[in-house]
Amino acid sequence: MATSPSSSCAQSAPVLPDGLLDAFSRQRVLVVGDIVADEYLYGETDRISREAPVLIVRYESSVVKLGGAGNAAANLRALGADVTMLGIVGKDAMGSAVRTEAERQGIRLVTPLAEGLTTETKTRVLAGGRNTRRQQMLRIDRGQKKLLPEAEDALAELLRREAQSCGAILVSDYGAGVLCPKVIAEVLALAAEGKLVCVDSRYNLAAFTGATLLKPNEAEFEALAGVHAPDDARLAQVIAETRARMRAKALLVTRGSSGMVLSTEDGILTIPAYGTHETVDVTGAGDTVAASLALALAAGASFAQAACLANISGALKVRKAGTVTVSRRELADEMECPS
Repeated sequence: MATSPSSSCAQSAPVLPDGLLDAFSRQRVLVVGDIVADEYLYGETDRISREAPVLIVRYESSVVKLGGAGNAAANLRALGADVTMLGIVGKDAMGSAVRTEAERQGIRLVTPLAEGLTTETKTRVLAGGRNTRRQQMLRIDRGQKKLLPEAEDALAELLRREAQSCGAILVSDYGAGVLCPKVIAEVLALAAEGKLVCVDSRYNLAAFTGATLLKPNEAEFEALAGVHAPDDARLAQVIAETRARMRAKALLVTRGSSGMVLSTEDGILTIPAYGTHETVDVTGAGDTVAASLALALAAGASFAQAACLANISGALKVRKAGTVTVSRRELADEMECPS
């Protein structure tokens, strides 16, 4: 697919290499990043407490899902990849839940000994009346962002070891400490050696100069570039300049309902938002896009093809509520019969 400065990708399915989706199951991808336990507590509420002006929630059920880098790994697995997930999981109840869920999904979890560390956890309380939909009332975050030096050393060593047998590395940095300077240095060393390294970093993208591909959303990109582009033409120019400065082979900026902009050495590719369905929930859409990108590239797609495929995956995700994945079957069906 050509990527001249004025080129664009239509909403119809992109032309992909024959057998690309089938090749997903032959790829091994390493996810390194902040593994989060997404805990959902559901309950019913019908009155205000006498103790304080707050709702009383009668507990009904709870579930723990893989969040953060875990959600990126889950998306890769749903697309058919062989996935190894590297990060910190504590020896606590949430850590046990993460291990159980990773095993259930067929994700290989690799984590150094983390004595005394609390598993990064986001607990959401969702409640409503007897016959109403449960809505989020409160979120409680716990965990620690500072690792001990020995944990940093162990992560870097494990990264070097695990990367040797993987075709791609997906960095999923949520700012919870796993992507410490030693791990970032190892990631960039692997990229310099020719390893495919895709980076999705919420707060520290500037540290990943030399990675293969960077995937910020528009706000993250503006923080990286240090400028707010007043129009699309200026945005494309700044994206191209920033990609060159970051020494990345590709820079993909996701813009929600405004689509995506991809910069490579061949030029700029503008990708309109896919489909006409109403957005239900954007939670985890960035992980879906990042997973699709990394896996498509590992399977032989060009940057343009991978970006257009990821655009479709992201659109499928935002039609669903909560932290959920997009499967290879869903993607294949959409490619065959666009909706």
